[in-house]
Amino acid sequence: MVAGEAVMTVALADSLFLSISPDAARGKVILFLALSLAPFAVVAPFIGPLVDRMKGGRRLVVILAAALRALVSFLMIGRIDSLTLFPLAFAALVLSKTYAVSKSALVPTVVPAERELVDANSKLGLLSGVVGFAAAVPAALVQLVSPNATLGISIFVFIAAVLSAWQLPRDVRIATSPRSRIEIEELRSRRVRRAVAAMRLMRGLVGLMFFHLAFWLRDQKAGTVWFGFAVSLASIATMAANAAAPIVRRRLREETMIIVALGAVGVGGFVCTWVGGVTGGVILAATVNAFAATCKLAYEAVVQSDAPDANRARAFASFETQFQLAWVGAGLVPVVLRLPGEFGFFVVGLVGCVGTLLFVLRMRAARQFRGGRATGRARRPRRA
Repeated sequence: MVAGEAVMTVALADSLFLSISPDAARGKVILFLALSLAPFAVVAPFIGPLVDRMKGGRRLVVILAAALRALVSFLMIGRIDSLTLFPLAFAALVLSKTYAVSKSALVPTVVPAERELVDANSKLGLLSGVVGFAAAVPAALVQLVSPNATLGISIFVFIAAVLSAWQLPRDVRIATSPRSRIEIEELRSRRVRRAVAAMRLMRGLVGLMFFHLAFWLRDQKAGTVWFGFAVSLASIATMAANAAAPIVRRRLREETMIIVALGAVGVGGFVCTWVGGVTGGVILAATVNAFAATCKLAYEAVVQSDAPDANRARAFASFETQFQLAWVGAGLVPVVLRLPGEFGFFVVGLVGCVGTLLFVLRMRAARQFRGGRATGRARRPRRA
């Protein structure tokens, strides 16, 4: 799936989707981004639990997502310069996010031991980056011949993804029963909620940077080339973060990793505002994606350690739905508002710093609350 998405992205580089004037594109992007929220905001809360209780339900979703991606690629052939490309491109976006949710649910079911889950997700992220980068290189060469030829390659890659998904366990149910009271309490603990909120914020910043650069760079010289370079560098930065994060986690607590990630994005946003220009935008995109990967590993570790009685597959699918909503919702901001380049970088820095401050304050409040309860318990025998 990752390779197919990389090939399709290359195929769309010279399409009407990216070459149409920004003013003409904004209305269409706003419409289809809003529509892409529907599957996650409306369908997922109702259909998701049903799919989780079906034998092979998430496996079926992955197979359908891959098959429909192949169909979308086929329908795009010959429509690179047509307005009908817009609904097809956003159908691909929705299917991509749907696959991400199901992948988050399936990974815990195929990892032999729960303690290996975080390392498995780290290796999967690293492998995804390598595969995506490796697929983009030959796709770029084929793109010189014809974008339609590149789309043809993506069809075969997505068909290969269907065949690969067919090998996933058939009899796995993500959940066999509704959430228990203990599971709900664990997933609503202060520490888990802080980690989820931080990850939601980071995923939103990733979406904001993606669409901010996509529109802002189109007004710059060689904007499409710079955008492609920014996406490639962000992928490499994500790969590096996924490779380094397990080592960092052995030395730092999860909360410290989250604080460092949020703080680095905040500082990076202000530094890149000062640097300015295309260089600042490309560097900030890589920074945001890298530390989002670091934050993701810390969040997964928190859920794994603090919710031992929770169904992790179901929990990760639910949280991933929230993160995809944040990605799309934050992506709407630079589409609706025409932000100058450096101002967009400043917004990222401000949100990162405010997020860091709120995370630290919530941590201190939780410690004081626990300290107060402990003091109260200690004094009760004395009053008696």
